[in-house]
Amino acid sequence: MTPHRVIVASWAGSVAFVPLVLAAVFVEGLRPAAALVSTLLFAVGVGVFFWAYAIAVGRSRTDAIGIGGLFFLAGDVAPSRERRHLMGSLVLQTITALGAASARPFTSLAFGVLAPLYGLATAGLWGARYGRFGRRPDRRR
Repeated sequence: MTPHRVIVASWAGSVAFVPLVLAAVFVEGLRPAAALVSTLLFAVGVGVFFWAYAIAVGRSRTDAIGIGGLFFLAGDVAPSRERRHLMGSLVLQTITALGAASARPFTSLAFGVLAPLYGLATAGLWGARYGRFGRRPDRRR
């Protein structure tokens, strides 16, 4: 998967999630579909999260990888364009999920709060595969 495809995948999740959940706030009949999409994004996000983590563990032998850099692309891990896209997608998913769950509490829209794991996981995958991290210091004596 290329760096661009990871970004496209992140936005694809947002495109699948955001309009449906926003519509489900007003149309009760769409809430089961919104819950299903939220659950699917969460499930895929769990898999991608562990995939990213496994890649990062392998890289951590030579690179100094921090969690903030890995999943939130903090520092100089990613170029600003890529960071804006990946964090923008995550923020959009998070705001939509929290807004919908707040607007219609005690409904199936609460499942939406699980979906942003997908955005976080795609950012982590980008960071694990393509992020720039400093080298680990040599601790041999």
